[in-house]
Amino acid sequence: MTNAKVAISIVTYNSSHIFDVLENLKSEFRGDENFRIIIFDNNSSEEYKNRLKQYEDFVDITFYHENNGFGFGHNYNLLNAPEKYFLVFNPDIILVKQDLLKMLEIMDGDESISLLVPKVLNSDGSTQHLMRNRVTVFDYFLRFVPFRFMKKMFDKRLASYELRNIPDDREVDIRIGSGCFMLLRGRDFKEIGGFDDRYFMYFEDYDFCLELEKRGKRIVYTPFSKVVHYYERGAHKNKKLFQIFMQSMAKFFNKWGWRWF
Repeated sequence: MTNAKVAISIVTYNSSHIFDVLENLKSEFRGDENFRIIIFDNNSSEEYKNRLKQYEDFVDITFYHENNGFGFGHNYNLLNAPEKYFLVFNPDIILVKQDLLKMLEIMDGDESISLLVPKVLNSDGSTQHLMRNRVTVFDYFLRFVPFRFMKKMFDKRLASYELRNIPDDREVDIRIGSGCFMLLRGRDFKEIGGFDDRYFMYFEDYDFCLELEKRGKRIVYTPFSKVVHYYERGAHKNKKLFQIFMQSMAKFFNKWGWRWF
C-alpha cells in the first residue's frame, strides 16, 4: 500500500528519450514519498527492457507481453491506483518538480478542476500549441497538407484551432488538453473508466477530455507551470504511424460525430 499523493504513469515502447527522462525524474523526485512512478512497457526489445530494469529500485515497472497501446497501458497503471492525483506522463517529457508542485497547489485549492495541463515547450523554449477547443476534419487536413500557401491562406483558422492566442497571464478553461502531460483527479479518471483503449494511439486524450466535458468536469490550462516535450510528430513522418493516426481519427469522429469544418 502506498501513501503517495501522486501516481506518475508512463507508457513506453522502445521510447528513445526514456532514459534521459528517468534520470531527470530521479534527480527531481527520488526520496519524495509523495510521488510514485509507474512504468508500463508495451513489449519493447529485450535490450530496452534490460536497460529499464536498472531503474526498478526507483520505479514500479510492468513488462507486458504485447503492445496494446497508450490508453491500455495507462489504464493498467491507474485504474486501481489509490493516489489522489494521477499524472499521465509521456516518455519524452522533462519536468522540474517545482512546476508540478504549483499545479498540485491549484488542484488542491479548487475541487472543481478535474484535469490541469501546463504550458508545453520545445527544447528550444518555443511553445507547442497542443490544446484544442474544437476538432474538425478540415483542421486536420490543414495541419497535414504540405502546401505552405494553404497554411498561409488559413493561418487565422489554424491559429484559432491551435489556441495560439490563449492568455499567458491567468488560468483558462479549455475543452481539450494534450495527453503528453495531464494532471488528473484520480476519482474522475476512475469515474470515466480511464482512456477508451479502442484507440491504439492518438485521439484517446481528445476522447477522454470530451468524456470529462460530457459530465460537466472542468479542464484548465495554467501558463504558470511548464514542461519540455521532445515532440517528434511521428504521424507526419512515418507511414505506419500515419495509418494508425487515420484509423484513430475515424474512430473518434464515428463516436463523437463527423464535424467537417
